[in-house]
Amino acid sequence: MNYMNNKITVKMNVKDNLINVMRVNNVDYISLTDLASYSNPKDPSGVIRNWMSTRNSFAFYSLWEELSNPDFNSVKSHGIKIDEVPYNRFTMTPNRWKKEFNAIGIIPSSGKYSKGTFAHPDIALEFASWIDPAFKLYLIKEFERLKCNEAYQGKIEWSVRRSLSKTNYRIHTDSIKENIVPTLTDKQKLIVYATEADVINVALFGMTAKEWRENNPGKEGNIRDYADILHLVILSNLEVLNASMIENNISSKDRIEKLNETAKRQMAILINDNNVIGIERLDNQKLIGDINK
Repeated sequence: MNYMNNKITVKMNVKDNLINVMRVNNVDYISLTDLASYSNPKDPSGVIRNWMSTRNSFAFYSLWEELSNPDFNSVKSHGIKIDEVPYNRFTMTPNRWKKEFNAIGIIPSSGKYSKGTFAHPDIALEFASWIDPAFKLYLIKEFERLKCNEAYQGKIEWSVRRSLSKTNYRIHTDSIKENIVPTLTDKQKLIVYATEADVINVALFGMTAKEWRENNPGKEGNIRDYADILHLVILSNLEVLNASMIENNISSKDRIEKLNETAKRQMAILINDNNVIGIERLDNQKLIGDINK
């Protein structure tokens, strides 16, 4: 997985030290390089390496990976825990950790505005505590303030819109694969639906709003309220396509067939699209954020 997609970088000020925060695929990462510079501005990489090479630190960030990362190489991690960690020769670096163990909690970055080593907040706070417990408390306060900042929120929303634009570009350029949108029956094609919304509902979901309510009597709202991000992206495109076909006096029967074919084609393209996967994670999280200018 490419953890550098959909990247946003902002700064927060912790005791007059600018600390970069990088949001990658809707997960925040705090710059360990900037935190280490508080302790040793001449050699922050050495501070990070020293911390990663202690027994207690290794136990913490390796356990974090086991709990948070299904692709983590835990077998190799347990191996060096026995063969290397107990001895003074043990050395761990961010690059080694990421490449050899498929780690995601600590990641090196070479971006123009995000150069250095970044870590998930859980790990970054542990690192800050190792540097200076008081500095950790200041970091917690600033990070909480960042989450409430409207500017960062706006930047995240902009990133979502940009990702959707990339996704729609893929729809028009990628090849057609297998679909998971229902195929319409002959009866469904011939029905004259009460609203244009139901034309699209049937083409995409295989049922009208009324049919959905009858099948889900205990749920509030409507069928679209329970759609995932994949269906919502396609829904938006179908609405544009349907409006165009109406202007060209295309019959309801032909329109619903065309909409259903389009929905199946787009679903086949989107189902493995990293842009949409990243946004779908965001849909289930509380958006954080903002920019300290």
